[in-house]
Amino acid sequence: MARKGIAHIYSSFNNIIITITDSTGAETITKCSGGMVTKSAKDEGSPYVAMKVAQVVAEAALEKGFDSVNIKISGKGGKKGGNPGRGAQTAIRSLVRAGIRIGTIEDVTPHPHDGCKPKGGKRGRRI
Repeated sequence: MARKGIAHIYSSFNNIIITITDSTGAETITKCSGGMVTKSAKDEGSPYVAMKVAQVVAEAALEKGFDSVNIKISGKGGKKGGNPGRGAQTAIRSLVRAGIRIGTIEDVTPHPHDGCKPKGGKRGRRI
């Protein structure tokens, strides 16, 4: 019997973390990060390491009976955040190559709706 899960991909410019949960998101099936695959800290956010992380996660998920996933991509949030890191697309491609079917791809990066008051006071910042 085929089981469906959710792949949570957090990709910043310094690291990548992939977690596969069940369809409710309550139980973690498998997870892996860039530091678990590479020795050097400077390579943790690279596309090659993202490919290796996705292969490790896909292998463990297929072993436990999960053959299709919905993907939720998250990048660094906040005012200076925005786009996911370099390894997000590579991770998705590697999941497909490993034999996992993809349902939907959704960007869940947190964006502030109305943040703190900007500095500078009533008349703005005077230089």
